[in-house]
Amino acid sequence: MALFEGLSDKLQATFKRLRSKGRLTEADVSEAMREVRVALLEADVSFQVVKNLVASMKERAVGAEVLESLTPGQHVVKIVRDELINLLGQTESKLTFSSRPPTVFMLVGLQGAGKTTHGAKLGQMIKKQGKRPLLVACDIYRPAAVKQLEVLGEQIGVPVFSAEQADPVTIARTALEHARRHGNDTVIIDTAGRLHINEELMSELSAIKECAAPQEILLVVDAMTGQDAVNAADAFHAQLGLTGVILSKLDGDTRGGAALSIRAATGCPIKFAGMGEKMDAIEVFYPERMVSRILGMGDVTTLIEKAQEAFDEKAMKDMEEKILRSELSLDDFVDQVRQLRKMGPLSSLMEMIPGVGKQMKDVQIDERQIVKVEAMISSMTPEERRKPAIIKDSRKRRVARGSGVSVQDVGRLLKQYEETKKMMKQFTSAQGVGRIAKNTQPEKADAGETASAKPFSMSMSSDYSHKKGKKKKKR
Repeated sequence: MALFEGLSDKLQATFKRLRSKGRLTEADVSEAMREVRVALLEADVSFQVVKNLVASMKERAVGAEVLESLTPGQHVVKIVRDELINLLGQTESKLTFSSRPPTVFMLVGLQGAGKTTHGAKLGQMIKKQGKRPLLVACDIYRPAAVKQLEVLGEQIGVPVFSAEQADPVTIARTALEHARRHGNDTVIIDTAGRLHINEELMSELSAIKECAAPQEILLVVDAMTGQDAVNAADAFHAQLGLTGVILSKLDGDTRGGAALSIRAATGCPIKFAGMGEKMDAIEVFYPERMVSRILGMGDVTTLIEKAQEAFDEKAMKDMEEKILRSELSLDDFVDQVRQLRKMGPLSSLMEMIPGVGKQMKDVQIDERQIVKVEAMISSMTPEERRKPAIIKDSRKRRVARGSGVSVQDVGRLLKQYEETKKMMKQFTSAQGVGRIAKNTQPEKADAGETASAKPFSMSMSSDYSHKKGKKKKKR
């Protein structure tokens, strides 16, 4: 499921029609703005936000600069992009830290929004920045909430403070004393939620706020709840004075109305977006990058950052040399697959490549096929992995039995390996393997080149998907 899939498809179809026209009239602009309005409303963006946004877009789009331009369609796209970025806040909003530690971050929200999980995600992110966070379990009402936080804390290597038979305010106060004694410079308080906002919940949260004096109060809202997320944000902001929002489950929301409405409705910046269940599946919310993804322009900057995190620079240099010497083995491909998987789901990565996300929309990238690739290569001997050319029929059958796949799968793997090896050598000779990971100017990266140089594991997974599709049609 693509991020903002429904909204993205409708806006891109509208822009495609605009670009196909040599000149635009006011009637053309009005029709395009009507389609933009419908797309935003169907995406569950609030009516008042849509009304103001489209009015601002139309006022700019019917100006002489656009209508008399040689590329009026492109101008309209730029106007829509600029206005959406303005709506979301223009630049990212970073966490602020107190000059006198410990810095306290208080997470609030309704039950089921993902506070506990995102508290742990935030803890891991802060830990990677060299800080010493402490997670505090103040949700004493939901069964197993404390245990869940303790399990997540152990998973990410962050300590968790909890206290039996104590009220949330006492737990928060004691946790701050514990943090000062043990050198924890950041405290993340996971508070209780309710199925709906009530006076009891707000009184408790206000008391914790008064006791802990948080640097930031972050509201965790489920992006899939649409306008209910905006209503919840309004209520929490009025009572507590929010400093930011974390949108959870954004990867599962094809509409995206909450993301586009919540900033305009509350004035609170969206600071993070939860993009999955894993502990590293949280992204800083960059309005410009998010809008680029909505409009099908990709997000090369985020892709570069993920690559820089996942790929070791020395390993990339070694691989470049091996490719140039034609010494790339299947062991190297396994390493590449594992590094690539650190960057997240392949479908999400494809969305970030300009022009590729739309083309790959109907290609089902089956992550399980990557596991098959690893299994096949692991079933080979060290010599076979170094010299795949020696793998003939009998060896293919042995590898197939050892990895639980068919002989045809092994043959397809070897064929894809040879093709990818040739392609990577050509690409390295022309551009350098490390170009994408080292390039910090995404506008200079050619979308076509990036797409053509898709990693081996992407090629394998999409190749298998096409094969499977063909078999189903024959039946």
